[in-house]
Amino acid sequence: MYPSFLKRYSIKEIFLFLTLFTIAACSSTKYDNIDRGEGYNYRPGFPELRLAATGHVDANNTPKIIVSGDVVYGSLIYSGKDDVFKAEIDIDVQIIKNPETDESEVVANENYSEVLTSLNNRIVYSQDVFSFEKTYPMGPGDYKITVSVTDGASGQRSQRSVLTSLPNPQDNKPHITEIRILGKDSSAADPAFKQATTYDIQSSLDSLKFTFQVTNNNPDVPINLNSRLLKFKSDTSIARPMNYNDYSPSSMAYKGIVYDDFEIIQSSTRELNQTGSVIIEFGFKNLDRGNYRLEVTTKQGDDEEIYKGRDFGIKSPNYPSLRTAKELARPLSYLMSEKEYDNLMSISTSDSLKQAIDRFWLANVQNASTAKSVISLYYERVEEANKQFSNFKEGWKTDPGMMYILFGPPWYVDRFGEQMHWSYAYDKEDPERNFTFYRTKLNNKFFPFDNYLLNRSNFYFTLQNQQIERWRSGSILTYNL
Repeated sequence: MYPSFLKRYSIKEIFLFLTLFTIAACSSTKYDNIDRGEGYNYRPGFPELRLAATGHVDANNTPKIIVSGDVVYGSLIYSGKDDVFKAEIDIDVQIIKNPETDESEVVANENYSEVLTSLNNRIVYSQDVFSFEKTYPMGPGDYKITVSVTDGASGQRSQRSVLTSLPNPQDNKPHITEIRILGKDSSAADPAFKQATTYDIQSSLDSLKFTFQVTNNNPDVPINLNSRLLKFKSDTSIARPMNYNDYSPSSMAYKGIVYDDFEIIQSSTRELNQTGSVIIEFGFKNLDRGNYRLEVTTKQGDDEEIYKGRDFGIKSPNYPSLRTAKELARPLSYLMSEKEYDNLMSISTSDSLKQAIDRFWLANVQNASTAKSVISLYYERVEEANKQFSNFKEGWKTDPGMMYILFGPPWYVDRFGEQMHWSYAYDKEDPERNFTFYRTKLNNKFFPFDNYLLNRSNFYFTLQNQQIERWRSGSILTYNL
């Protein structure tokens, strides 16, 4: 006899249900073991802190936590004296073992200060980063690492938290630690590998190194380690004008990133016969822009498969900043006709492209001083859009990124269900100052990105053109929306 709730289903349907349930359960475990890095967590006026923490077992079988952080120079307040610009920051590191359990315990607390100096006054605008790294020996377990950075001049404080875990290297079963990404710019004056602290990796880092440890204390059973570097199919398009039709659910822009549609860039199998902890490294050079995952699997005997993955995205060379002529040219798509934009992007040399960009602004604004202010505001918003809306593609290419660049930060943001509402007025019913976005997929471990799309309308045609004209004429400095 079948249980009563199954009586109305055929044997074939029951089998299919159980198969899908099993796959979903396995997939859930798999996705729990994928590290996707962190975002930028940008807030104007606060120190920009980016954070990564990785569980590590060294060659002596000692478990450690490596805490790496970046602080953006231009997000700090500087004092200038005798042509020396100086900023001071306080860094607090707290490590909690077994977080969110009755056995939670603070196992490390450290505070230290750093003084950052420069002889170049442009450091106050610089998007380069000051990097710090600390290593903390710890026992096996789960950990929460919280790092705070306080600007000594402003008193503003930014805090980030990440989770990590350390395996027990004495176990009789194999373990794979988390995968650590390090990047290097070979053209730099002093090239060196540095920990990646976000999901996004600049393409100027032409050499990537992935490191992790595999532990095995059973000398009678070797470990077969399988690895693959996958590149996922994902949307790279620039946001469409506000008055166009909404995206079709079958379009790539709607789907965003498709995890079951991928290209295998490289795969390998390696047999490990030695016991103890083995450090494994993979290196890749000059990866194309896109979204990737390095995945590593193994199992011993008939034991359950062990899986670790590290997702990352290759973005433009200086991301989230803009420095090259091409980086500066692309976001002008929101201010140009299709013909203007195609002509601009057809220019092949950097110097000629930069000159064409300058001509565009000066020909429209017609005042060099005003043009300088408009250009500064426009690209400031582009960079802020990258920091706030980055996902599987550059933040400025997203619908919220487009709206943020054209209209600036909204006065109010309301989220309800799968919708996000931006208001640029006290009257939330005003159709010309209120905009609604919808999220195409749930934000969960299977689809970790927010992919908000604007509810488009023909009604926005005049509004959008008016705003573009404000940018092109320079009146954006005195009138926004």
